Amino acid sequence: MKAIRVHRHGGPEVLSYEEVAIGRPGPGEVLVRNRAIGLNFVDTYFRSGAYAPPGLPFIPGNEGAGEVAAVGEGVAGFAPGDRVAYVETLGAYAEQRIVPAHFLVHLPETIDFETGAAMMLKGLTAQYLLRRTVRVGPGHTVLMHAAAGGVGLILTQWAKHLGATVIGTVGSPEKAELARENGCDHVLDYRDFAARVREITGGEGCDVVYDGVGRATFEGSLDSLRPFGTFVSFGSASGPIPPFDITLLMQKGSLFATWQLLFEHLRKREDVLAMSRDLFDVVARGAVTVPVHARLPLAEAAEAHRRLEGRETTGATVLLP
Repeated sequence: MKAIRVHRHGGPEVLSYEEVAIGRPGPGEVLVRNRAIGLNFVDTYFRSGAYAPPGLPFIPGNEGAGEVAAVGEGVAGFAPGDRVAYVETLGAYAEQRIVPAHFLVHLPETIDFETGAAMMLKGLTAQYLLRRTVRVGPGHTVLMHAAAGGVGLILTQWAKHLGATVIGTVGSPEKAELARENGCDHVLDYRDFAARVREITGGEGCDVVYDGVGRATFEGSLDSLRPFGTFVSFGSASGPIPPFDITLLMQKGSLFATWQLLFEHLRKREDVLAMSRDLFDVVARGAVTVPVHARLPLAEAAEAHRRLEGRETTGATVLLP
């Protein structure tokens, strides 16, 4: 089969499209024939070496959707031909891949493969951010950085569905329009936002900031929070947040700060199923749409990474085997 492999860490040029052998699924595993593969910023972290893969060479990618081709010993609930989606298992950039059944879910007939591939990692991230990290509801004001990105568009719609006021930051007029179309009540330039957030909230600040940008927005994010507000980091697209003295949180208003991983929320099979049901429900009811704005052949994964890191993308991008 064809797959993308990384033999050494580096830029997009290290993504090599090549022939790779694949075996049979072992106990607790399922062989999936990919129909679409999700592109995520975390893929660039593994490629560059910012996050450590199990070893080199490796196949990147953390989400996809397709059909079950074979099941391993002890696997119940899945059979060849089933429509499925998966998340949090490195190795998605391939025509076929072996997935631990723990991270595999049935894909509803109402959701196509491209949407399924684009929604698992980003959608489940939005789920834990809104429903588990901070339980957002009516009366809350949320600040979402990169509001026109893959997670941003899902989180904005979902937060609005839950009754929150959403302030989004973006980096261009085109992205600002997209953020508004997807429910942002206020859209700001991420390079200059803290004072405007205070103005919009009557000097109070936000209840929670969701920050996947990192270094460039960290200080402004803290300055945008009300007393006892929560700073939630889930990415570092602009670079890692520099080390800071924890007393800074006291000085900025007795704030809470956390960085949580989707993987930790998915350690239990029952949580994989419950979180996926929650995501599928809001999509099925039309409360959240998952915009796939770009489709590229799997062989062009390097170009997809260049666009992503160049901030040229909005919504979701999928790779097609």
